[in-house]
Amino acid sequence: MSRALIVVGLIIVAVGLLWPWLSRIGLGRLPGDIVIERENFAFYAPIATGIVISVVLSIILWLINR
Repeated sequence: MSRALIVVGLIIVAVGLLWPWLSRIGLGRLPGDIVIERENFAFYAPIATGIVISVVLSIILWLINR
């Protein structure tokens, strides 16, 4: 269990560090991502991006466990 948590933590750190480059290819601004920007407020809910990442990770993990 601890090994899995360490791997998940490292993946989260890697995605956080790579996010500026990932946003250049369109990941993070997909149709379905909710962005509300006001004068003193900004809200961002990456629904479509989360679904895409979930599907890709599910396929990768399925192939690894196969």
